[in-house]
Amino acid sequence: MAETENGEGLLARTRRKLVATKERWAREGRLLTGRPSRPESQRLPPGQRQVQDWPVLDLGIQPDVSAERWQLTIDGLVENPVTWDWVAFQAQPVFRSVSDIHCVTAWSRFDNPWEGVSARHALAVVRPKPEARFIVFHSYDDYTTNLPLADFDAADALLAHSWQGRPLPREHGGPVRAVVPKLYFWKSAKWLRRIEFVAEDRRGF
Repeated sequence: MAETENGEGLLARTRRKLVATKERWAREGRLLTGRPSRPESQRLPPGQRQVQDWPVLDLGIQPDVSAERWQLTIDGLVENPVTWDWVAFQAQPVFRSVSDIHCVTAWSRFDNPWEGVSARHALAVVRPKPEARFIVFHSYDDYTTNLPLADFDAADALLAHSWQGRPLPREHGGPVRAVVPKLYFWKSAKWLRRIEFVAEDRRGF
């Protein structure tokens, strides 16, 4: 990985800038989605703009993980930890949903059709322990993000392998990414390799 004059790599520089920006936005209360009970007429959250394309955002790294090499481990505070390879993942019940994308960089894309494995099916398989209250997504590019288990346990949350009827493109997180529509999309980790269940909240990337 290329380094700057002071020895700081691209990933480290990108991470530092991203974290600093998110912390500043949090202090300012910027780009909040509003209350879940906002009326349908306010489908576009305050501060967002609607786009027709799907912008690509990443850490400057797009892991090239083939379906043959891909694996997803679900572990931590669960009764039945599992590791699915591509064949085992495809053998799970198919789940389809349509949801909006809201990115923290202030764009939104409506009506995205997904296909994959529902979060609730994954939860039923691994059976989280009573003390599990949060999860941490781990990605093949070393990105991590944290969220409450209650948000993952949503009717429209899934582990998506397809978008618009086609395999999820590499630049958008293929072969598998998380999709948690109720949260900004930086919580929907790309290139997913592990879902870890934990008792206490742990800061992600």
